[in-house]
Amino acid sequence: MSTSIRHAEPGLTVAGVVGAGLMGRGIAAVLARHGIEVRLFDIDASALAAAVDALAAQGLPVRAVRSLDEVAWGADFVTEAIAENLTVKQSVFAQLDAADAHAVLATNTSVLPVTSIAERTSRPDRVVGTHWWNPPDLIPVVEVVRGDRTADAVVDATVARLTALGKLAVRVEKDVPGFVGNRIQHALWREAIALVHEGICDAQTVDLVVRNTIGLRLAEMGPIQNADYVGLDLTLAIHDAVLPAINRDPGPSPLLRRLVAAGRLGAKTGEGFLQWGPGERDAAASRLAAHVRTQLSERARGATPRAEEKETA
Repeated sequence: MSTSIRHAEPGLTVAGVVGAGLMGRGIAAVLARHGIEVRLFDIDASALAAAVDALAAQGLPVRAVRSLDEVAWGADFVTEAIAENLTVKQSVFAQLDAADAHAVLATNTSVLPVTSIAERTSRPDRVVGTHWWNPPDLIPVVEVVRGDRTADAVVDATVARLTALGKLAVRVEKDVPGFVGNRIQHALWREAIALVHEGICDAQTVDLVVRNTIGLRLAEMGPIQNADYVGLDLTLAIHDAVLPAINRDPGPSPLLRRLVAAGRLGAKTGEGFLQWGPGERDAAASRLAAHVRTQLSERARGATPRAEEKETA
């Protein structure tokens, strides 16, 4: 499928971001650091002002705009990063589509179908999924998701643009719920919650085991490589023994539903599976960011041969 898109080459001149929350302002920061003119919009004027001020404090100029028309008109690329509500996203994309017929329109949805988000646009061929991970300025991967009608040129240009921004852009060729990362992540979460619900261990034990076993090696060896590494014969034998016992509920855990119904929503309410005291959520976010930075720094150092390796090469 062919399509006309402005600035199909990797370089971006003008970009728009819809949504000034943590993800939106993080994406805006990445764009602004690369010298791109960034227009930021949010229906909440106070959230928009706070985001612009926070970015300005980092020396990142981002222009607050007052409408979706201003975000899209003349932009090369527009990213939506608002709440995971399909009806609202469809409305936003319909307005962006009407404002400019050429800009690539990207959604940062983590689970909703890109194809459905594009339904109310006149040009679904220029709508693409770009799932950034939180924190967006640190996590390298952005999943580039092809909707059922996304043009090849749009996917190619989006991958090139994100790569030029220093991101690890990966192609997701089918528009399935959760794409790649969240399907794997929530398969893990389903089993973790089931272990607690079934009384096999408590919540703290689940996290302790994951962080100190598979969590230590996943950053270096992914699950497919690990299966090859230990041997597919052993992998098959383990699956024969374990998979029949793993939770296969088609819906969310009853325990999770009970916690939400009781208002125990986790860190933001002070209690979920765990207890959260004042300031603990911010402290956890800081520890996570520091951990990610350390891993990325060590990975970058590891990519450069050590002096003794260079001498013997």
